[in-house]
Amino acid sequence: MAGPPILSPTLEGIEIGRSSISWVGGETGELVYRGFDVRTLVPGLPYESAVALLLTGDPPTEDPSREVTAALGASREIPAPLLAAADALPSTLPPLDALRTLLSLLGDGTYAYPPDRAQGYRLIARLPILLARHVRRARGTAPVPPAPGLSHAANYLRMLRGEAAPDRHVRALESYLVLLADHGMNASTFALRVAISTETDLVSAATAALGTLKGPLHGGAPSRVSEMLDGIGHPEDAARWIGERLARREVLYGFGHRAYKTEDPRAVLLHSIAREVADPRRLALAEAVERAGLEALRRAHPGARLYANVEFYSAVVLEAIGLPPELFTPTFAVARTVGWTAHAIEQAGANKLIRPDVEYVGPPKGRTWPRPLSGR
Repeated sequence: MAGPPILSPTLEGIEIGRSSISWVGGETGELVYRGFDVRTLVPGLPYESAVALLLTGDPPTEDPSREVTAALGASREIPAPLLAAADALPSTLPPLDALRTLLSLLGDGTYAYPPDRAQGYRLIARLPILLARHVRRARGTAPVPPAPGLSHAANYLRMLRGEAAPDRHVRALESYLVLLADHGMNASTFALRVAISTETDLVSAATAALGTLKGPLHGGAPSRVSEMLDGIGHPEDAARWIGERLARREVLYGFGHRAYKTEDPRAVLLHSIAREVADPRRLALAEAVERAGLEALRRAHPGARLYANVEFYSAVVLEAIGLPPELFTPTFAVARTVGWTAHAIEQAGANKLIRPDVEYVGPPKGRTWPRPLSGR
């Protein structure tokens, strides 16, 4: 016999199902993909191999995955009508807003339910092409097509820059893409699984997922971190600036995480990557802000287990490889498409409509309308 319903406004502590894709160890500071601790994979794992792992459940026979490399390469040819529709968007549209529309444009009738890996490869391959095309058009520069033989990360940077990126920038972006590829039942993945549970198509579900990234509480914070670093300016000003912000009860972006009660392993790895690619002065500023922020937050919230989160050093790494803040969240989406695909396939494999309840707290039943209704 079912017990009384559990009220959880944030769904915290509620398990909606089982997944074999990734596990977040909030108490231990772990992130596991299909049984592999990401700290053993990054740096070094090619993004194509991470795609193979997340979509098939096992590591490929070689790195980078030959199957995924070939599949992504074969999926990069975008039909002319789709390119024309993409080019019809206002060039002034911010990249994240443009990406939402560009993603929906991919729904050309070839993404039927249930989702499969072939659909996922098209989604993963084409989204960064359309995004880079829009960004270059907004800058008044010609689009750069993907180059055969380049990795997913190298192609993304080349399509944005118009020229090949330095190897260290490609390696840094590749590590970022792997680290952000999936993260359990986060807001965007939950939105995607709810959509897929209705038996909609992969593009529609991914568009629902992307919609959650517009807010700063999931995926949108790195650009706010860059704004914070710019606003502080110098390491010696960090404590004063943070103190004034907290006194005004304003949010300090880049700190704290709903899941992690210890260090976020992605933040630790991205901090290490930042040491390799960031301007030393920018890194020194970020580290000073991290120290001052943690000291101030722990004074304000004694006993709280607060640490810098993945958004903090994501900002430092992404700006170091030449991405402007308005591309931080769209690049997060580029990384997460593989996780979304994996969850869409898993949800469809044993699908049940996700339909939670809500406790009604409105007026009691029995009210009558204050006027006679016509036709009665």
